[in-house]
Amino acid sequence: MTNDLIAPVRALISVSDKTGLVELGTLLHQQGVEILSTGGSARTMRGAGLPVVEISSYTGQPEIMDGRVKTLHPIVHGGILARRDDPEHTRSLFDVGGGLIDVVVVNLYPFEETVERGADAGDCIEQIDIGGPTLIRAAAKNHEFVAVITNPGDYAGLASALRETGGTSHEFRKDMARRAFEHTALYDAAIARWFQTSLANDPTEQFALKGHLKEKLRYGENPQQAAALYVTGEDRPGVATASQLHGKALSYNNINDTDAAFELVAEIETPGVAIVKHANPCGVGTGLDPTTAFVRALACDPVSAFGGIVACNRTIGTELAAKIVETFFEVIIAPAFEGEALPILASKQNLRVLATGALPGGTEGGRLVRSIAGGFLVQDRDLAVIDLGQAKAVTRRPPSDAEIADLGFAMKVCRHVKSNAIVLARGGATVGIGAGQMSRVDAVEMAVKKAGRCSGSPGSVLASDAFFPFPDGLLAAAEAGITAVVQPGGSVRDEEVIAAANESDLAMIFTGTRHFRH
Repeated sequence: MTNDLIAPVRALISVSDKTGLVELGTLLHQQGVEILSTGGSARTMRGAGLPVVEISSYTGQPEIMDGRVKTLHPIVHGGILARRDDPEHTRSLFDVGGGLIDVVVVNLYPFEETVERGADAGDCIEQIDIGGPTLIRAAAKNHEFVAVITNPGDYAGLASALRETGGTSHEFRKDMARRAFEHTALYDAAIARWFQTSLANDPTEQFALKGHLKEKLRYGENPQQAAALYVTGEDRPGVATASQLHGKALSYNNINDTDAAFELVAEIETPGVAIVKHANPCGVGTGLDPTTAFVRALACDPVSAFGGIVACNRTIGTELAAKIVETFFEVIIAPAFEGEALPILASKQNLRVLATGALPGGTEGGRLVRSIAGGFLVQDRDLAVIDLGQAKAVTRRPPSDAEIADLGFAMKVCRHVKSNAIVLARGGATVGIGAGQMSRVDAVEMAVKKAGRCSGSPGSVLASDAFFPFPDGLLAAAEAGITAVVQPGGSVRDEEVIAAANESDLAMIFTGTRHFRH
């Protein structure tokens, strides 16, 4: 039997987040609801003049073990779990001196916040809530009769229901139960991830994903696909945590492309700008200042850059803002904006402007997740750092210092290009990019063709995300005037490729590290 309207007689409140607590307690008191509570919650409401019954008084059992055990009592859980339509349930409850509890308001110890502030293991473990999740799950299970509230943001819905109808509807209780189980699932997932990280035993037998809805999106990659943005709580500056300073709402594709652009530009130590289209860079530039870097990035492929994403690893000032608005872009993302930069960018009504406050660290760990039919793939971030200055050339001619600098820059960009990936660079800027090709020689030819539309490929260097399986790709690069190459090596035909490089007077470095990006 499902009861629709339940007028509460008794509520249990035990919250870590005291936001809105007094207002909620006042409403319940005005509705004639008896309030049971624990420690800090009871003190807060009693301090506001509200009558509160301490759980220890209600159960006749004092809190023990420094508060580790306070609500774990048959009278409490019997009052929550008892089915009102089962006489045996209510009889058993009344026989032990308990009463029905119709509303449970609980939020949990701040475990994630404790971890984020760098607390030691002992403090983190003390913030693993036991009684709270047990109360929440009991109330959610018995939502036919009990309303469970886990978020202060839902107090208004409870208040509205009580004022308008004097009780809670089954629809409301079911929705709150759904949120409650989501809440405890995310909480447990955070704890599990902490243990997995601290024990360093990945891959584990189970992997839990967690996320909080930040916003519903108009649609996904295409209008027929529903989509939403969830945030994980990961302390990594980027598009998911940025403040939007101007422009219309971000789309699914905007978010995906902006993430790609900002992650790329964050790897560059000097002032740098990346322009990304469809998750692939179409131009990346460096310079003594951000404006120079932008001009050089745009010069690589101005046709593809139209309608793209601009990411800068420095504060954007007035001069750069004025340059940016000369071309149509969808999103601008940077750590900050100064001077008249924002008003200049805001002159473009639909241009989204995002400030992240900081750059993500290039060596920060983390995991990447991708869904597949029937499951999902999990992998670590690609954090491999290679010092090309210490790497050994495999050709007769070693690269010059200038070539090594460009090879290092080209490889950083190459890590962010869809495979098969080839990046041509000269003087700290890309001149041609070949992305997402099924054969490596096609990727080389695409990069050379792109370069030929602008500054040309002669005198540039080449980075490849994986080895050359045949000499053909290398020979195509040599014919286009490339002077040096960096690649992982590891092909069964490496000797043939090295011989081709020597015949063409190319300098070549093997890194031993592949950078596929699918």
